[in-house]
Amino acid sequence: MSDMMSQVREAAARMPGAVFASLDIDPVLIEVGAIARVAPYLSGKGFKRVGLVADRTTYAIAGEALEAAIAGSGVQVQSTLIAPNAQGDVIADEASLVQLILDAKRFGAEVILAVGSGTLHDIARFTAYAISVPFVSVPTAPSVDGFNSVGAPLILRGDKTTIQTIGPIAIFADLDILTKAPAPLVAAGFGDMLGKFTSLFDWSFGRAAAGEIYSDVVADMTRRALEKCVANVEAIAERTPDGIRVLTEALVESGFAMLLLGQSHPASGAEHHLSHYWEMEFLRTGRKQILHGAKVGVACGVIADRYKRWADEGPLPSLPAEKQAEIREALAAIPPADVIKGWLRKIGGPAETEELGVSEELLARSLKEAHRIRPNRFTLLRAYNESR
Repeated sequence: MSDMMSQVREAAARMPGAVFASLDIDPVLIEVGAIARVAPYLSGKGFKRVGLVADRTTYAIAGEALEAAIAGSGVQVQSTLIAPNAQGDVIADEASLVQLILDAKRFGAEVILAVGSGTLHDIARFTAYAISVPFVSVPTAPSVDGFNSVGAPLILRGDKTTIQTIGPIAIFADLDILTKAPAPLVAAGFGDMLGKFTSLFDWSFGRAAAGEIYSDVVADMTRRALEKCVANVEAIAERTPDGIRVLTEALVESGFAMLLLGQSHPASGAEHHLSHYWEMEFLRTGRKQILHGAKVGVACGVIADRYKRWADEGPLPSLPAEKQAEIREALAAIPPADVIKGWLRKIGGPAETEELGVSEELLARSLKEAHRIRPNRFTLLRAYNESR
């Protein structure tokens, strides 16, 4: 882990304007037994009252033992188990936020401890930001790249909205716990990483077509993390300790890349916009949610296919003639959709929209409208839709 952090610091040193506050996360532990370090860390930092947030599943996996360890160290702790919605899903919406904010305020929590995967971290980071306390990350599955993010994707009034909040002050990722994570959550983390193929392309396109902020250093960091995952797909699929370590480190490294840039461009393009669109549609129609990374992985294949097809039809929209060759070269670096789907199947995740319950009608509608979710992001999907 120290090697990754040294690479992150070296990258920051080569990047003018890097958000150095993102490097204040200490420690970042991805190792066997990391969870045993949480209680000593909290007491050593002088925290007297810890607000632990989990759901029923993650409390059983790690939260209950953590609660006992923290209390045993002489620190007061209160656990909040976020209530699921009517469909049985724990989501980062107004009800969940109010539940944790009220609990934390009443208890006088001095730090929020997030025990779970992506959604619980989003609830925790917003709550910590809202009540002006820090938060600590304890992932229970290698399912998303947002553990060390400052962005909290929330469902507000039924719409997906990302609020810039705060990152964790420490990360304790225990490989004993992560290797036992359910296979769909591991596949989701891998799918979230595969999405970098299309997000990195969209970022290059946005720079060329609309002058969007760009950093070669951050792009290279994200690409390295992605390539490590693809090179270790067999080990990740078998959920070996080395495979899960590679996946978790890649997810965290991708998070650091976003933190250094101060934006999510390197890790979130049209594939994420499709995912968010589907999520909002499922919420609107009262359907159970699909894991974020599962949606992103499938959407990556969809976008790869569409982008390559559009490139065969003629000049790419919104690009000056002198940029066409450069961006076509970047597009050619995206693996074919069939290759992406093959990796997803190997890892044990869904590969087709039908497997997610996304109908042909919803897919067609999302391809026409999903770019509006992030109106400040200039993807090829947006350029194509606006040019017709």
